[in-house]
Amino acid sequence: MNFKMVFNTIGKVCNIEAILMILPVITCLIYREWSSLFAFLITMAILLALGTFLTLCLRPKDHIIFAKEGFTIVALVWLLVSAFGALPFVISGFIPSFVDAFFETVSGFTTTGASILDDVEALSHGMLFWRSFTHFIGGMGFLVFVMAVIPNLSDRSIHIMRAEMPGPVVGKIVPKAKDTAKILYLIYIVMTALEFVLLALGNMPIFDSIVLSFGTAGTGGFGIKADSIASYSPYCQWVIAVFMILFGINFNLYYLLLIKRFKPVFKSSELHCYFAVIAVASAAIAINTFKTLSLSIRESVFQVASIITTTGYSTVDFDKWPVLSKSVILVLMMLGACAGSTGGGLKVSRAAILIKTARREFKKLIHPHAINNVRFEDKTVEEETTAGIATYFGLYMVCILAVFLLISFEPFDIETNLSAAISCFNNIGPGLAKVGPSMSYSAYSNFTKLVLSAAMLLGRLEIYPLIIAFTPSTWLRK
Repeated sequence: MNFKMVFNTIGKVCNIEAILMILPVITCLIYREWSSLFAFLITMAILLALGTFLTLCLRPKDHIIFAKEGFTIVALVWLLVSAFGALPFVISGFIPSFVDAFFETVSGFTTTGASILDDVEALSHGMLFWRSFTHFIGGMGFLVFVMAVIPNLSDRSIHIMRAEMPGPVVGKIVPKAKDTAKILYLIYIVMTALEFVLLALGNMPIFDSIVLSFGTAGTGGFGIKADSIASYSPYCQWVIAVFMILFGINFNLYYLLLIKRFKPVFKSSELHCYFAVIAVASAAIAINTFKTLSLSIRESVFQVASIITTTGYSTVDFDKWPVLSKSVILVLMMLGACAGSTGGGLKVSRAAILIKTARREFKKLIHPHAINNVRFEDKTVEEETTAGIATYFGLYMVCILAVFLLISFEPFDIETNLSAAISCFNNIGPGLAKVGPSMSYSAYSNFTKLVLSAAMLLGRLEIYPLIIAFTPSTWLRK
């Protein structure tokens, strides 16, 4: 383990988090929110002090990062940025409990959108900005951003990207990992800016347009109103729905469009599956909850887009929908968006490969000697990949069941606790029953909030980084 490299990188991350807090500081100055301003300045001072100490006192002899260091850096960074990111809420008094503030901030950075706030509108503009900005930072990945701006990271920092970016396989779209990170973030920023412009053109207030664009880009879903998105115009709801779907697409495909390689984009099996699921689920819910044609289509498409991309915005309390519609929502919670997107969940590509693998096994029973390869995206999927996906799916189910059992000590019904476990692990936000779209997670105990915080981190980082970081053998000097 290259200890100095690990903690030196963490120090740089602390400095960057302090710099990123300049934006909520500016927001506080604009709205003259002095207590919030004071809270951010104290947090920035703590981060800069720690970051300066780690970067100056722990200078690594080399900047080589192997897989072990990559996983460890990612896990520790996400824990620390969440802990420090919670401090402004605590210091300002808006969320006095550190456990509550930690839950809220983990939910922000992991782009989950689950909240302990019963009255979100009581927060200052500065706190609302920071809360939504954590979605934007965490959406593409905090360390992907770090890779884009920090010099001296070796190209083996691809191990950081693989540990942080969601999906069964992560690779470089250009030869250098650092350049890949820059391209991804540039696409991410441009898409966010475009959504902001379109929302502002729909007469949405500028502040609302900014923070809701952050939430959509990161597929996070923190709203700034008690009714989430319901009180905004149909035009704004459609803009947000479309961009949620766009941010749920693999960002590598956007790069291929930029370099005019259209054929692999339009032939993408995952993209076809993604749009097919959205269309079928939207149609099923629209028919099952029919009101008027336009309203039913808008509500069903918006909610399907919000759940499959794990954003969590809502225009309607879907907990009041018929059982069939709620069942579709629950399935979408687990499915998630495309690999390489800002969305969470199992991922469409994993689900498709799992189904194809299962079909192959059935064929083997009938024709034991036949050669049946699993093909996806017009390529044969390697056995190592299919085995890895099967292993991940097993761990995925075990983790959800473990979280569900751990929080079952709470005096709530099975629907509440199960949907809370599924929602937090898949980074959705709202669940069903007492954690539905119109409710919050405030009634849970501190223990359960910490368990659900761990679930959010496990789901966002796709299990392995946290397990590896806290395995004793990882820290041996070898």
